[in-house]
Amino acid sequence: MTERSAIYREVVAANAAYAADFGDKGGLALPPARGFAILTCMDARLDPAKYAGLAEGDAHVIRNAGGRASDDAIRSLVISHKLLGTREWFVIHHTDCGMELFDGPTIATLLEQSRATAAFDGTTWTNPSAEGDSTDGGSSEGGSSEGWHVAWLNFTDLAQSVRDDVARIRAHPLTPDNVPVHGFIYDVKSGTLVPVDAPVTA
Repeated sequence: MTERSAIYREVVAANAAYAADFGDKGGLALPPARGFAILTCMDARLDPAKYAGLAEGDAHVIRNAGGRASDDAIRSLVISHKLLGTREWFVIHHTDCGMELFDGPTIATLLEQSRATAAFDGTTWTNPSAEGDSTDGGSSEGGSSEGWHVAWLNFTDLAQSVRDDVARIRAHPLTPDNVPVHGFIYDVKSGTLVPVDAPVTA
């Protein structure tokens, strides 16, 4: 049997401690108690439970790279309302987002050359050297052209990305007319949620 990594062991140990003090959480209802959903970024600095005051069972939290209104994110929001009763939705992007640091051709080219983790010097992304100086396998991670077929949903204007996603969700034929969709930017330096103005018109 392959030896488990330190990260794996840490996660399992943390879960054991959490489960030991689980209490009555097993009785939480399936629908979110506070009746709303958040679409936000996967960035590790964002903790929706803290910045939105959530406890287990309170709200749905949907996360992806950038907190973008992708087809799959909208699928989750529609299920959240239609089958589980959420009545308001929040789109929350954040400052200092990695999605502003690349474009589609950049990541597709990098992936075509190698699937190993790339490095960023503040200006340019580069793949590991031929000797393999990456933390996840270096040059042994061969590339793939599949990255050219992915909608990466990167952006260059943070506030506009929120407006665009709010507008796309509101305009979607499966979004109910009576479900408010709010747009915010989370400031990673202060922890503040800053409202973004109404969505752009077509």
